[in-house]
Amino acid sequence: MELRCGGVGSQAVGRGMDGDTRDGGGGSKDAGSEDYENLPTSASLSTHMTAGAMAGILEHSVMYPIDSVKTRMQSLHPDPKAQYTSVYGALKKIVRTEGFWRPLRGINVMVMGAGPAHAMYFACYENMKRTLNDVFHHRGNSHLANGIAGSMATLLHDAVMNPAEVVKQRMQMYNSPHRSALSCIRMVWTTEGLGAFYRSYTTQLTMNIPFQSIHFITYEFLQEQVNPHREYNPQSHIISGGLAGAIAAAATTPLDVCKTLLNTQEHVALSLANVSGRLSGMANAFRTVYQLNGLPGYFKGVQARVIYQMPSTAISWSVYEFFKYFLTKHKLENRTPY
Repeated sequence: MELRCGGVGSQAVGRGMDGDTRDGGGGSKDAGSEDYENLPTSASLSTHMTAGAMAGILEHSVMYPIDSVKTRMQSLHPDPKAQYTSVYGALKKIVRTEGFWRPLRGINVMVMGAGPAHAMYFACYENMKRTLNDVFHHRGNSHLANGIAGSMATLLHDAVMNPAEVVKQRMQMYNSPHRSALSCIRMVWTTEGLGAFYRSYTTQLTMNIPFQSIHFITYEFLQEQVNPHREYNPQSHIISGGLAGAIAAAATTPLDVCKTLLNTQEHVALSLANVSGRLSGMANAFRTVYQLNGLPGYFKGVQARVIYQMPSTAISWSVYEFFKYFLTKHKLENRTPY
């Protein structure tokens, strides 16, 4: 999950963007809170990238088994042996019939993609957000600046993650012929060409841009309610991030179903839809889903998607904020003369 840097209240942004130091160096407030509020302008590029990479790796690693279930539950025409009614039931059945480690197949390629993708995402977002807030001359937190920065960061993030998504989803499918990420990459490259790794890129962007917009707006609203001073408060990041991720995930499930179809090129489903060759394009994916399953088809796997995304975004927010706070505070302490 791809996420905006939190912990930026209107007062904090106003001081950071305008260079206002009327607080006399922050002596009147708790040092930890003051350091945290000033992180968006004082944190270095390497700090944003390191914190982002850690957030991405931990988020995807912890929630990967649920992601595997989501991919299977989005299958338009699943094998009778891979039909599930609940996330827990699916995990139990997969482990019992296919082995304990089966839900983790493909996790290595996801980790390799999530680290650099999230590092670039957070670094791009933080820098663009700061620049755009300067341009718009807002003393507060500009939703327009955040939205534009998030959209641009998503372009970069998805360019790295899309190939990883293709490989891991093909390895997650039931009865997948791929036993390793490397063999999957070789087969896709040989049989479908380089374009196969980006067949769902436009769909991914079409899904992630509204996802991030809904996510950011909801997160900011919830933060204003539970953490109005925007202090370092892990509990508030977990609650706000989790709820925001769940709402955004539910709203964008139809696009995720189409993305999964484009990534997996589900053979049986395409045959039933009389699709010859490879399916490409979001419009074609939407038509195929409706042709095979009608309107309910767009919400296949919504339960698994929400169950996956809610803790996933909560983990990502809390881990990112912790590492950003910890790393920046450590650097500030090392630079402070005693």
